[in-house]
Amino acid sequence: MKNITKYLLLIGIFVLSGCSDDFLEVDPEEDVLESDSGEVYTPEMYVNGVYGYLTDWTYAFSWLGVTEIISDNADKGSSPSDTGGDKHLLDALEHTSTTGSIEACWTTFYKTIGRANIAIQYTEEYGLTDETYKNRLIGEAKFLRALHYFWLVRMFGDVPIQVVDDPASWETRVAKAEVYAYIEQDLLDAISTLPNKSDYPSMDLGRATKGAAQGLLAKVYLYQEKWQDAYDMAGTVMSSGQYGLEADYGTIWRASTENGTESLFEVQARGESINHGVNQYSQTQGARGSGGWGWGFNVPSENLLNAFNNASDTIRRDGTIIFRGETLWDGREVPETVENPMYNEKAYSSANLGDSDTDKNIRILRYAEILLIRAEAAIHAGGDVATPLNMVRNRAGLTSIANPTVEQIWLERRLELAFEHDRWFDLVRTGQAESAMAADGKTFVVGKHELFPIPNSQLIQTPAMTQNPGW
Repeated sequence: MKNITKYLLLIGIFVLSGCSDDFLEVDPEEDVLESDSGEVYTPEMYVNGVYGYLTDWTYAFSWLGVTEIISDNADKGSSPSDTGGDKHLLDALEHTSTTGSIEACWTTFYKTIGRANIAIQYTEEYGLTDETYKNRLIGEAKFLRALHYFWLVRMFGDVPIQVVDDPASWETRVAKAEVYAYIEQDLLDAISTLPNKSDYPSMDLGRATKGAAQGLLAKVYLYQEKWQDAYDMAGTVMSSGQYGLEADYGTIWRASTENGTESLFEVQARGESINHGVNQYSQTQGARGSGGWGWGFNVPSENLLNAFNNASDTIRRDGTIIFRGETLWDGREVPETVENPMYNEKAYSSANLGDSDTDKNIRILRYAEILLIRAEAAIHAGGDVATPLNMVRNRAGLTSIANPTVEQIWLERRLELAFEHDRWFDLVRTGQAESAMAADGKTFVVGKHELFPIPNSQLIQTPAMTQNPGW
């Protein structure tokens, strides 16, 4: 987006939410006076500040640990002696309530929610006379708030719902069902006010859209096993005429397809000049060692490689995995001297090789997943399972399946969405986690590992808050 770098300005505005020792408490009052700054802060600048926080370090290295390294898709990688702080613990399912990546996600997600709360309140009270514009900005903030509560509820189950001007709300965990209801309402509100993707001018391409909210809502329904709702909402996205599949799977994570036909929502990281994208997302996953360009974490596992090979899925395998010794699509050679045999190609940035600030957009939700949600929901709700599934398979050069099973759809999700931060949560929600982790040489403790622990530092600050089972 043209104004994405404005988030830097908002660091000053949101200094309390960004630096507070209380993870959940966010001062709802504006922290910069016009007389101090010499600038009037508009509602759009506040909303841009919510988007801007998605470039924080947590959305890179910490998020990799709790979504992919922990799963059977990936291993820690890097050098054996380099733990990445706590990535070895997550890789071995030996994380605890003091594991830094878990605490970072808890803290940062609530700070982003705090920004969204402030943006909504500020926009409502600012006095905008253009109701359509005002409601669009509020819809964008509600979409981003819903996205973060969805990530939190998947990780922790019952979580606090942060209510502005109600400190007690920051200390009490709300039942998971209520959190999901809150998410659903935010998304329904967003759907009612956000424009279609095609209605945004080019300078605003990348903002939350009606289709993004509908697609996320379909996913939220899927995770609650609201099969008919998931089926219908995915169908709404499919019939909107706003989206399609990229012809070549391997191009989805390149600059040429950013905000393209397959994109429902992605974190905007590329500006007119490369200065501050998603902090170290590509660098931490780049090839390590002599001739490399990164730290070498979050490497594809043999388990994932075997899954691709067993399915004869060479197109998605080669679009997902960088192999030691190969020549990449842009002509760059990966020397035999790099430390690890495989790396994540979806994190590869051709133009910004090795720089700490990733210039590439990070895909959060794309059309192929909507098709897979439709197919999985159709298994339970009744409907056409084969057509949406085979659209995804055929793009990957695989033959159609006449009567797909739910297990085949789950496998398709793994191969299609590898390294897109859903694998661990898919394993948990589908009941595959124990067996999948055992096949990968890890011990998944039923009744414990379904949820992450509430960070110990938060429990110290709010002693009334309860811990998850087993922790």
